[in-house]
Amino acid sequence: MITADNKYEYNFTAEDAEEVRTNNSDGQGTSGLTTALIRFLSAFICVRIIFLFIACTPTALAAELVIVPKRIISLSPATTEVLYSLGLGDRIVGVTSFCDHPAEAKKKAKIGGMSNPSLEAIVELKPDIVVMTTDGNPREVDDRLRGMSLKTYVWTARTLAELPRGIRELAGAMGVKERGEKLAREMEEGMEKNGSSAKRQRSGTSMKKVVYIVWPEPLLVAGPETAIHDAMVLLGLENVAGHAQSSYPRYSIEELIRSSPDVVVIGKGVGMDIRTVSEGVLKKLASVPAVKNGKVCYVSDNLYRLAPRVIQGIEELAACVR
Repeated sequence: MITADNKYEYNFTAEDAEEVRTNNSDGQGTSGLTTALIRFLSAFICVRIIFLFIACTPTALAAELVIVPKRIISLSPATTEVLYSLGLGDRIVGVTSFCDHPAEAKKKAKIGGMSNPSLEAIVELKPDIVVMTTDGNPREVDDRLRGMSLKTYVWTARTLAELPRGIRELAGAMGVKERGEKLAREMEEGMEKNGSSAKRQRSGTSMKKVVYIVWPEPLLVAGPETAIHDAMVLLGLENVAGHAQSSYPRYSIEELIRSSPDVVVIGKGVGMDIRTVSEGVLKKLASVPAVKNGKVCYVSDNLYRLAPRVIQGIEELAACVR
């Protein structure tokens, strides 16, 4: 039989024993026993030879061979950050136009956007693997790349809780399993530390209502299925947009006033002074508790992407609500 570790075993069964006993009882004596044993050993040797032949075929050998990608293309900012955090920056040969962190990523060849990357540009870079994500890259892109015999890896983690698992799996596929384990543990420990600290601090107090403004005008806020929302849940906060129908819903001033947030968090904008740009919306929200009590907090973009920087983002958010 084939065992769990792919070894072939031949068991001397009750039937074999019965054959030996029968031969002896028929008067064949030692000769009968010898014949039965020779048959058993011959069968055992034959199946071992057959198994070794099968196990050494190109298909079986290929299954054991792990090919470490040397030329990587990343089709999302989040996976680019994870790859750099795993120490794989030198293997990255191409990224999207939105991959801007770390700074070194800006120097890599650009292959277009997340939803419409240039397949021609990807092919020209001769990647060993193209790293994609279910959160932003269309399935059709994956199908077309595979149709051109290009290997792809699809990152499926979409929540804060899934981040460590995503890191471990990606690291394994890239041939840096130990680095992935170390980074994943750091993420788990960081989340546990911040979650426990927040729980101690809010003991005996009511849950604070928070709105995280991603863009002031038009007013876009962080809703469910985002790292921002997950961070709020971890810290024991109520996201006023937590039940919205989309991840980044557009809110009206009236809706936000009705939700009456205790804290307003405003995320970093790209190429602008976010404090100046936010002045208009904050004037309109002058009646909400957060603005009246001076609980308006400006933070970085660390929580915008599901990547290792989220730990710093969680710490920033925790500081805002203390």
